[in-house]
Amino acid sequence: MPVFNYRGRDNQGGLKRGQIEAASQDAAADLLMRQGIIPLEIRQGKAEGQGWDLQSMFQSRVPLEILVIFSRQLYSLTKAGVPLLRAIKGLSQSSSHPLMKEALDAVTDELTNGRSLSVSMKQHPRVFSELYVSMIHVGENTGRLDESLLQLANYFEQEMETRRRIKSAMRYPTFVISAIMLAMVVLNVKVIPQFTSMFSRFGVDLPLPTRILIASSNFFVNYWPLLLGGLVASWIGIRMWRQTPAGNEKWDRWRLKVPIVGDIVNRAQLSRFSRTFSLMIRAGVPLNQAIQMAAEALGNRFLENRLIEMKNGIEGGNTIASTASQSGVFTPLVLQMIAVGEETGQVDDLLLEVSDFYDREVDYDLKTLTARIEPLLLLIVAIMVLLLALGIFLPMWSLLDVARGV
Repeated sequence: MPVFNYRGRDNQGGLKRGQIEAASQDAAADLLMRQGIIPLEIRQGKAEGQGWDLQSMFQSRVPLEILVIFSRQLYSLTKAGVPLLRAIKGLSQSSSHPLMKEALDAVTDELTNGRSLSVSMKQHPRVFSELYVSMIHVGENTGRLDESLLQLANYFEQEMETRRRIKSAMRYPTFVISAIMLAMVVLNVKVIPQFTSMFSRFGVDLPLPTRILIASSNFFVNYWPLLLGGLVASWIGIRMWRQTPAGNEKWDRWRLKVPIVGDIVNRAQLSRFSRTFSLMIRAGVPLNQAIQMAAEALGNRFLENRLIEMKNGIEGGNTIASTASQSGVFTPLVLQMIAVGEETGQVDDLLLEVSDFYDREVDYDLKTLTARIEPLLLLIVAIMVLLLALGIFLPMWSLLDVARGV
């Protein structure tokens, strides 16, 4: 039976959190009401003590490009007055992505059985995120499904462009680091062993840098299966640790503190939150639900938890500006815009301006990222060259001294 994480209030108004087993969300709500708990939030989750889902670590998701094309096609069809069932069925037949086609076939069956589009899409989280499902739900309830689809297409296009800029900026550093790693492998396997055999024949005392190089080369040559196994085990261990709530939050918090890159990631996340929050408010989503969905759309557990605390403060009667200030994740610019927007009733417009501002800053930082990383890469290369020079040439000078003495 599915397990649901719930948050609610008891008869005395105290906040309650926990898990409950039920056949559906509605059944979980009924059970909580019978226990005297008024549910505020019910989300399907994983039972406490349940093992890690290894399969979920290797599951793929639908690329953003496919999702953008689908949203724009469905927008054009719905705007032209094509019945929804016919539109989804046609897009399913023309879809070239296996996962998208499988999901659309299932959605078509659900629509045939009388379910709504948002409920049908919610059964496929690998294709349609919670943000996507929520926007579709709002469009269905307001009769503006075409507008919701257009907003989603524009949002994912912006997200796709940001990712493209990040990949472009990281291409050069990735190439340099890969070349360094390849050079280290060649040196440890081919070059250093040759010098080791030469030095051992002469029997000279080797300096510390040379002993370090020889030891690292011997370990790499003799224990490379152990080293490879350790790397694979470490990768799996980190992925499993990141699946835990505490590990995921610590990892996402560390991402925001990485030198050079962390500040860019933080501003990109603030831009994403501002744009999503504005999108939700314009679509008519209640304020607390808009914060919830914007937080989940970030993909950062640390920021999501801080924003959920902000939502709880708003539900407790505090203003948006005060709860945003207490969360500690917003810059003064965002706080000022939120305060002004709350006073004027134009929070959505001002948040869009904030998002555009941060997008321009992130774009500039990404263009200069390579220039900022280059000194660090040069330092790494310089340390490698210095270590190799000292490790190889110092004993060679000793050999020259021995030869001259003979």
